[in-house]
Amino acid sequence: MTTTPQLSSSSQQAMLKAEALLQKMTLSEKLGQLNQVSGQYGGISADLRQAIQSGNVSSVINEVDTPTINELQRIAVEESRLGIPLLIGRDVIHGFTTVFPIPLGQAATWCEQTIEAGARIAAIEAASRGVNWTFAPMIDITRDPRWGRIAESLGEDPYLCSRLGGAMIKGFQTESLNERTAIAACAKHFAGYGYCESGRDYSFANISENELRNTVLPPFKMAADLGVATFMPSFSDLNGVPASGNHWLMQQVLRDEWQYQGFVVSDWGSIRDLTVHGLSEDDKHAALLAFNAGIDMEMVSDCYAKHLPELLSENKVDESKIEQMVRRILQLKYALGLFENAQTNSEEFVALANHEHLLAAKDAATKSCVLLKNADNILPLDSSQLASIAVIGPLADDKYEQLGTWIFDGDEQHSVTCLSAIKALAGADTKITFEKGLDTTRSQSEEHFSKVINAAQDSDIAIMVMGEESILSGEAHSRTNIDLPGAQVQLIEQVVATGTPVILVIMAGRPLTIANVNDKVSALLYAWHPGSMGGEAVADLLFGRAVPSGKLPVTFPRVVGQVPIYYSQKSSGRPATNETFVHQNNIPVRATQTSLGMTANHLDVHFSPLYPFGFGLSYATFDYSEIRLSEHRLTMESSITASVTISNRSEVDSQEIVQLYIRDLVASTTRPIKELKGFKRLPIKAYSSIDVDFEINAELLGFYGPNNTFITEPGRFNVWIAPHSDTTNYQVFELVSEALNN
Repeated sequence: MTTTPQLSSSSQQAMLKAEALLQKMTLSEKLGQLNQVSGQYGGISADLRQAIQSGNVSSVINEVDTPTINELQRIAVEESRLGIPLLIGRDVIHGFTTVFPIPLGQAATWCEQTIEAGARIAAIEAASRGVNWTFAPMIDITRDPRWGRIAESLGEDPYLCSRLGGAMIKGFQTESLNERTAIAACAKHFAGYGYCESGRDYSFANISENELRNTVLPPFKMAADLGVATFMPSFSDLNGVPASGNHWLMQQVLRDEWQYQGFVVSDWGSIRDLTVHGLSEDDKHAALLAFNAGIDMEMVSDCYAKHLPELLSENKVDESKIEQMVRRILQLKYALGLFENAQTNSEEFVALANHEHLLAAKDAATKSCVLLKNADNILPLDSSQLASIAVIGPLADDKYEQLGTWIFDGDEQHSVTCLSAIKALAGADTKITFEKGLDTTRSQSEEHFSKVINAAQDSDIAIMVMGEESILSGEAHSRTNIDLPGAQVQLIEQVVATGTPVILVIMAGRPLTIANVNDKVSALLYAWHPGSMGGEAVADLLFGRAVPSGKLPVTFPRVVGQVPIYYSQKSSGRPATNETFVHQNNIPVRATQTSLGMTANHLDVHFSPLYPFGFGLSYATFDYSEIRLSEHRLTMESSITASVTISNRSEVDSQEIVQLYIRDLVASTTRPIKELKGFKRLPIKAYSSIDVDFEINAELLGFYGPNNTFITEPGRFNVWIAPHSDTTNYQVFELVSEALNN
């Protein structure tokens, strides 16, 4: 559905001021506002100084030295003709000096308040150094864990991503961009980046418009409606037209349909990349295509700076459109209060990585960890019953690697590792033996295995901290094999063979295919890359000082050949079932050709995931009652309430993430077998029960139909309220809507 965002009074003032300034600008100064350049990491060259003095620079990226930033701003304000301040951009993705869990880990919290708080702290710390613009959140939907940038995403589901991405935007921007600790956010990558073929970064994606509108675009529509300051196009080719030159995407959808008021900045060099893609013949042509598509500011490359004057003289671009682009950029600078004061006094801000910030990072890490397995309730550990613990693995005591990807300004000196936190909690009477086993997560050498085996044999329990180094995920770090890298599987197997119970903690930037170790270990805690305070969070969970509450924001495949696998797939005409599944090992040798079970599955692995979307265990035991509906019929104007009673049958106070799923059984275009339509993170005390309600209305049941317009159709709907998406053990109710489109 399309709504027109309402401008606040401050936004209206920014527009008026921008318009007045625009009337004073020369063409050269207007073109300068479309230009972002790379910083020089603490220096200012004569060329950069001259460019700013001449009004030819609008923004500087990747400069975080405060005195340098203040000097850049002084030059812009005092030595350029019109005194237009600079936007200072930086990738502040999941923290600044205080590092929070990677975004995919934050998504596992299913907690808007936690994510908003993390973005707020990141903004405060970045603003204290002079940064006023971040290139986050990344709200690409992806179902491919091979893609390195899944670490930077908020998972596979558009509803979850929209709610959590909105919280991140609020944390960065606050209620007013004029607040001195606010920084402008950027919704990226618009659109389809997470669908790149084979999970290869910078590649191409072929996505039907129906899939775009129902799955890929909703988080971006949320961001536009919420007033995110800027948008960034995808690097990728979308249906034959790379996003930086995609007029349909940038003009028809973003500007015309959504009435987006902010500005669009290219990704790093992505305008020049149009020629490599084969959409343009040279930089000049690339500048024309990007300009016509609606890219307002060019990041780092200089196609606009070099070629827009010539294109203007040839009447191939219109100066009025240049002015509209400049208006948007100036409006943001006014909204940020840069014209009043572009200087940064770091002493006016709280200290970086202060105690409060680190506590918030620990809280986020604790909520983000997902307990996937806990055989015989081996967790939580009782330190009084353990005389010795073996702590094993290349990530158990590595302050840097636990921080994850995109941590340019993170400081590992603030990191608390699993080893140090376990030592602190285990107590003086418990012997702790540490062995890395592998030099890095990628190491193939088994030369240290004997030490590990001895340590495990001599211990009551083994805590193995394994996974992938931070450099193995993130931009340009896609993988075809997403098993535990190196000789980690062999190491785990040999430790398990000692008979000592194994608690496996995995730190990674993506879902890994862990079926080859899942059944061997006693417990499995997925910690993602948990950030600065990851070690304390993990130790608290292992020893019961905190209770696991995270839930998966993405489906875990059994093997990489299942990818893409996600909970909201469509049924197909012949859906796989346990009754019809046929494994290749059960096919007789030299059998005649047959369609076997005639269902949509692979022969060599069960069709189900290893762990479903929304899954996560607790130390508490929760029982869900049957669903209650206030009515069994709703109209376009009415709503109904779906309710369930959840009982905590344990002696443990905990939090449960309650999830609402709906299926449209018959529609004019086929619909997913389940769609997340609501969730609540709720505390439930030991031996107590709570009632949980969800409101369902006609808009919640809507979708983009055959003509790619938002509709709500009459029909029957199933509804589930459950602890995760694999809800077969919970009762299904039908909802009937009548004449919704009269």
